[in-house]
Amino acid sequence: MSCVHYKFSSKLDYNTVTFDGLHITLNELKKQIMGRERLKATDCDLQITNAQTREEYTDDEIHIPKHSSVIVRRTPLGGVKPAGRTFIVDRSDTAVVGSSRPVCKTNPNSTLSPLLSPLSLPPFSCFSHLS
Repeated sequence: MSCVHYKFSSKLDYNTVTFDGLHITLNELKKQIMGRERLKATDCDLQITNAQTREEYTDDEIHIPKHSSVIVRRTPLGGVKPAGRTFIVDRSDTAVVGSSRPVCKTNPNSTLSPLLSPLSLPPFSCFSHLS
C-alpha cells in the first residue's frame, strides 16, 4: 500500500490517504481527503500544496508520488463574495498629505448639551480629520 500524508494548514498533525500504485492523481487525492474529512464537493474546493517545495498543484491530472506530504486549504467554489460595502475615497487635489482639514464644517447654530459644557468643546458637528 502506498500513501500520501496531508494536513490542513490550520492543523498540527498529518493524516494519511492510502492507495495502490506509485502515485495518485490530484483529483483522486482531493476526493479521498474530502471523503475522510466529510467535506462536500458542492461546498468547497481544496488547494493542495507540496509541503517541502511549496509548489501548488493546479492540474487535476498531475501525479503526486507516494510518500509525499501536502498541505491542504479549503477554498470557496464561487470565489470570495464581496462584503456589500462601497467605500468612497476623496482623491481631490485640495487634500494634501500631512495636512489637517475639517471633514465637516462648524455649525454656528449648534448648542452643547449641559453634560458636555464642562468639557469646553467647540461647537463642531464633527471632528477634524488628518489626511
